[in-house]
Amino acid sequence: MRAVARFVSAVMAVSGALLVADAAATLLWQEPLSALVAGREQAALAATVPPRAPPPAPGAPTLAREELATRARAAKRALRPGEAVGRLSLPTLDRSYAIVEGTDVETLRRGPGHYPRTSLPGAGATAGVAGHRTTYGAPFRTINRLRRGDPVDVAMPYANLRYRVEGARVVSPRALWVVAPRGYDRLVLTACHPLYSAAQRIVVFARLERAGAPQGRS
Repeated sequence: MRAVARFVSAVMAVSGALLVADAAATLLWQEPLSALVAGREQAALAATVPPRAPPPAPGAPTLAREELATRARAAKRALRPGEAVGRLSLPTLDRSYAIVEGTDVETLRRGPGHYPRTSLPGAGATAGVAGHRTTYGAPFRTINRLRRGDPVDVAMPYANLRYRVEGARVVSPRALWVVAPRGYDRLVLTACHPLYSAAQRIVVFARLERAGAPQGRS
């Protein structure tokens, strides 16, 4: 009986240590087990989306807004739930992720998700993208650090786009106005706020600065 008791005590001690380590990792970094899942998903998606690429430099040829919108609308019509959409890069945060179509629980486990009811980037309206902050790779963990003027790059099959952050707000989860069209090309990034809570949403707004054809296409 003493041997059994010692074994049970050892198992409980190890389990407790693992739980504490998991909690510490989540607080300081992100939830480690879901991070492994998201890492595998992102690795699989990497082959299906454009690579991280800079937008056209100032003075370089750019896509006309009409042509860009036509390409974006055509891509939207062909898109299906769960498919890879493109690549989102946040240069000032040193983060880059494949975007997936959809914002349901399963889709967001794979990476940032495009709001299906919003336009794709470049269509002349609002494109919304949601992401986790503490689980499944925590792609938007530090979007609160984005500041006005920071670049946000989106590589789509039909264009490379650069946006500039206009600002950020903390809103209610019911504030659907944040993804409403505003009459210009707008990118909206949303995530739960504060960390470890879904009580509110942090929303970053960015405006399209310029766009060019992806490499190998004009």
